[in-house]
Amino acid sequence: MKIQVLGTGCQKCTKLAESAEAVAVELGLDFELEKISDINQIMAFGVMLTPALAIDGEVKVVGKVPSADEMKKLLQ
Repeated sequence: MKIQVLGTGCQKCTKLAESAEAVAVELGLDFELEKISDINQIMAFGVMLTPALAIDGEVKVVGKVPSADEMKKLLQ
């Protein structure tokens, strides 16, 4: 599984990356975490509001940091 955090490095972007990684580890997933901060790459996903979370290249969350329960549902 490839987890991609799209954001310019703001506090929410960092929190989203930490949350995604913590939940993935808790669930015992085989994953790769990629942080994408290049605005052109972010826009290539069709994302105009950060932070955003993509899983295997598909955008799942835009403009917020989901709760731990929401994150678990997204990653399962």
